[in-house]
Amino acid sequence: MAETNQVEHEQISTSLEVEKIDRNLFRSKSLWLPLRARGVFGGQVISQALVAATNCVDPVFALHSLHCYFLLSASPATPIIYNVERVRDGKSYVTRSVKALQDGRVIFIMVCSFQKPEPWQRQHQWPMPNVPGPDECELLEARYDRLLAKKDINARLREWLEAVVTERARSPIALKVAADADISKDGVERYMYWMKARDIPKYEAAFQKCILAYASDLQFIGAAARTLGLKREATGENRLAMMSTVDHALWFYDNDFDFAEWLLYVVECPRTGSGRGVVNGRIYTQSGTLVAVAAQEGVVRADVRGPLKDDGDLKKGSTSKL
Repeated sequence: MAETNQVEHEQISTSLEVEKIDRNLFRSKSLWLPLRARGVFGGQVISQALVAATNCVDPVFALHSLHCYFLLSASPATPIIYNVERVRDGKSYVTRSVKALQDGRVIFIMVCSFQKPEPWQRQHQWPMPNVPGPDECELLEARYDRLLAKKDINARLREWLEAVVTERARSPIALKVAADADISKDGVERYMYWMKARDIPKYEAAFQKCILAYASDLQFIGAAARTLGLKREATGENRLAMMSTVDHALWFYDNDFDFAEWLLYVVECPRTGSGRGVVNGRIYTQSGTLVAVAAQEGVVRADVRGPLKDDGDLKKGSTSKL
């Protein structure tokens, strides 16, 4: 794979594109390695797997949920093969599983479920938080640009910020901070972002969900690190030593949203511990419709060493791929 395929594409359709090589087999065409990442962007793997699965389902069924695990970091230098298994075809629900393989190893697994919509059923949702609208908020790259204007930042941080600005500016997903570390009345710390796909046509609902799956992995597990006060550029016990996604889930409750318009991503971290953190997310349209609910757990490690009981514990830990 060419070096140019290791950056994020400006068009989301290119980032999600897969090549069909058999009835249930698909292959990635491009892979993106984000700054400081250990492997290919997880949201891209999720969305490409979802495109493959959707191609193996009758369009009368609409995606309503997906659950996946990241088993190994994916290299951007080798295409990923997505193997779809047609697990179940029912009257109301259809189930597909996807195994993503690279160099003969399973690096990712996903189970997704599709439903014939039942819009006549009763509905309920939590209300959207009160936040400034997208027109009142600045793009994430603009925020970093303001930090670059400061004269007292060190050379290493300046270099990283410049790289982030470049990466964000060319990303197919635009992000704006709606509320940074908002504390609710019940003491819950929330991070809220406006997000949308840049310059896309009115795609069909099935592909809109694939795009949303891609974006749902942006600014997500990082909320766990931020809640703990961990930063990569910090020193001592506040330094973020490692952050990596373990699993990811999405539940869809709307088939009519348009990701060419701004959606609000509300992210909370209810628990961290043992080098892990779990985050929950809710995704709303500007009119307040709760489109999807997300959850993710990941490895979130500070630069500290806990006590070991004996040498056996050290040996056990040394074989971990994480």
